[in-house]
Amino acid sequence: MGEVDPAFIQEPEHRPKVSPIEAEGIPVIDLSPLINKTFADSSAIEGLVKEIGSACKEWGFFQVINHGVPLSLRQNLEEVSRNFFAQSSEEKRKVGRDESSATGYYDTEHTKNVRDWKEVFDFQAKEPTLVPVSSDEDDDRLAEWTNKSPEYPPNFRVVIQEYIQEVEKLAYKLLELIALSLGLEAKRFDEFFIKDQTSFIRINHYPPCPYPHLALGVGRHKDGGALTILAQDEVGGLEVKRKTDQEWVRVKPTPNAYIINVGDIIQVWSNDAYESVEHRAMVNSEKERFSIPFFFNPAHDAEIKPLEELINEQNPAKYRPYKWGKFLIHRKNTNFKKQNVENLQIYHYKLA
Repeated sequence: MGEVDPAFIQEPEHRPKVSPIEAEGIPVIDLSPLINKTFADSSAIEGLVKEIGSACKEWGFFQVINHGVPLSLRQNLEEVSRNFFAQSSEEKRKVGRDESSATGYYDTEHTKNVRDWKEVFDFQAKEPTLVPVSSDEDDDRLAEWTNKSPEYPPNFRVVIQEYIQEVEKLAYKLLELIALSLGLEAKRFDEFFIKDQTSFIRINHYPPCPYPHLALGVGRHKDGGALTILAQDEVGGLEVKRKTDQEWVRVKPTPNAYIINVGDIIQVWSNDAYESVEHRAMVNSEKERFSIPFFFNPAHDAEIKPLEELINEQNPAKYRPYKWGKFLIHRKNTNFKKQNVENLQIYHYKLA
């Protein structure tokens, strides 16, 4: 889930010699009271808010069940994804990503993350998606990202769009619960997403890897956006760094559930009350694996800083403001050009 920081790639990091702990402790939260709109039972909603707050604080990750996203849409997306990735490299690269377009297909042969073992298709939630032309603070020009669609399977675009509509609804519901858990108004975060959001969906395909001790599905990283909603297949492979002891723990697949993690933006908004946590994906020597994260990201012109309601003299702001679009473009540019400096991280905006 997310782009990999080159600093993480430089250090040796192979499959653990000892099997990672099965992450039974990652909370599984039942959203039935929210989805079924049983607001008459205020205690059920309060319980949900408490569960969400605890999960965000202790893990930065949780799973949700009874989330309201129709299973049929997820199954349809998985089917068209398998059909697309089963094609030849030549066919897939006809809709390839490049420096001028952040959408479409790419594999690890065409990025600097050479130790990642996967191929990917990115698709923007809003079309066109407005983003800055460059990360230069003095450059006000905007670009429009549009989606690429393969000729096969022919229903690829429609299936993805239908899925995005439903998972976006879930994202807004989760943001409401997170806002309430921080003592904010339920709709506090909506203003950042209602217009010109930069959200996108990523379809990850991890082929069987003959050298699993030498590669990762994706290296350890934190997600730079606000919220990630991940559909993981039964093969699994996601591992999370547990906050209490910094051990890598594997997230056990829960049928039809979504895995949720807070990103860097929520860490900044919450002024470190909630933390974006490192995670990675392991490869499998025998089975292919699919995962489909939806990255819920604000508009390009959103100013990201600790929320005023959450800071005071005893708890002053811990970050200086930054523009999300400039941050995003800086990250995207480093996918194609090796940098002499560390990739941009939110701790670069940390106040002393």
